[in-house]
Amino acid sequence: MSEIIFSAAAFIVALGALVTFHEYGHYWVARRLNVKVLRFSIGFGRPLWQRTAGADNTEYVIAAIPLGGYVKMLDEREGPVAPEERARAFNTQSLSRRTAIVVAGPLFNFILAIVAYWFTFVIGINGITPLLGEVDPESAAGRAGFQLEDRVLSVNGEATPTWSRVRIVILEQALDSNDPLLIQVHDAQGNTVSRSLALPQRSLLQDEGDFVAELGFVQWFPDVAPRIGGLLDEHAAERAGILVGDLVLRADGVSIDTWREWVTFVRARPLQDIDLVVQRGDSEVQLLLRPDLKDTGPEQIGYIGAYEVESRALLARMRTTVRYSPLQAVGEALGRTWGMTSLTLRVLGKLITGEAALRNISGPITIAQYAGQSASIGIDHYLNFLALISISLGVLNLLPIPVLDGGHLLYFLMEAVTRRPISERVQMYGQQIGLVILFGLMGLAFYNDIARLMG
Repeated sequence: MSEIIFSAAAFIVALGALVTFHEYGHYWVARRLNVKVLRFSIGFGRPLWQRTAGADNTEYVIAAIPLGGYVKMLDEREGPVAPEERARAFNTQSLSRRTAIVVAGPLFNFILAIVAYWFTFVIGINGITPLLGEVDPESAAGRAGFQLEDRVLSVNGEATPTWSRVRIVILEQALDSNDPLLIQVHDAQGNTVSRSLALPQRSLLQDEGDFVAELGFVQWFPDVAPRIGGLLDEHAAERAGILVGDLVLRADGVSIDTWREWVTFVRARPLQDIDLVVQRGDSEVQLLLRPDLKDTGPEQIGYIGAYEVESRALLARMRTTVRYSPLQAVGEALGRTWGMTSLTLRVLGKLITGEAALRNISGPITIAQYAGQSASIGIDHYLNFLALISISLGVLNLLPIPVLDGGHLLYFLMEAVTRRPISERVQMYGQQIGLVILFGLMGLAFYNDIARLMG
């Protein structure tokens, strides 16, 4: 329950920041162009907090439904406007001014992403070193000659200091073509070698799942004995009578040789009884263990509240920190924002053409889970998450769908071509179509979220 509350809080904070920054972009440019702002609202529905301030008596509102926001400007299409204020109405502004006000919202989302990435790179983002675990010889990676403890240095010339960069760069390259990837690694013998990885003929996004693992790339993890190093109070291991120092021998008659095997066995059996045999001193002890159920977001797993300590010295090999000077971080932040924007657009293109499965679309439930997970890891990962979602929000708002900023820009483009404003009737029909599309996408996203929760 506490994890759900934490994830919800992390999601609301992130969404509040993103919406506020987006709407502030519209507000700031409108004010600079002397357009009268009537209301600045974070959220929809009943106001929870409201204040009027400024020479224009602008209403500042925090509303009950935190899934968006809006800036309401003086506009003759929405109500009567006094003759002396007509010059300050949005609809009377030139096409270039109206365009600037509308573009400002998504633009501020990209600026927020750049700032968040900059802070991340300056303080340093902790990641996992891209060391390969046991490679399946029948996988694409196995056929390409990748081996245990290869460290991935680059993919098609782009540096990959962490596992997350390996995943993103492989996806970026695979979206463009099915040509083999040239991957440079540092092998276990200390040699730097390049290997060619053939990609599957179908898109990596056709199915939901771990596309990197499907290629045969799995994360290295030290193999240690399945010895209990510590217990958490009031969890399944303690309730079953497991003690610190116990060595797991067998579970349901299956021999357990490594801690990783033990973790895999437990994770696959939430709320299932396990006949467990442990070595305690010189004796074998039989126990009945029933793992608790833990919801991680993508799946529901078994969890017993026990951990090992023997691998701690080895785990240093898995950790790496990516950090830049403040000046270098500017270029890296700009490059990362551009790269993630381009990747988001390409994935959207694959969704439209059917080359990517609609199951890849996530909604607020999944996003909230990732918000909680990133916040629990550290401020660096939370800022990274914030930047990614800000980019997604900026791109989404630029889609040419009526009711979104991109829909308004589409109307402005049509106005520039025809040299006359689009009729209110056409805009009204457009808004209705846009709402149907938007609600359809939201429904699909919620369906995918619930399907993931149901396993």
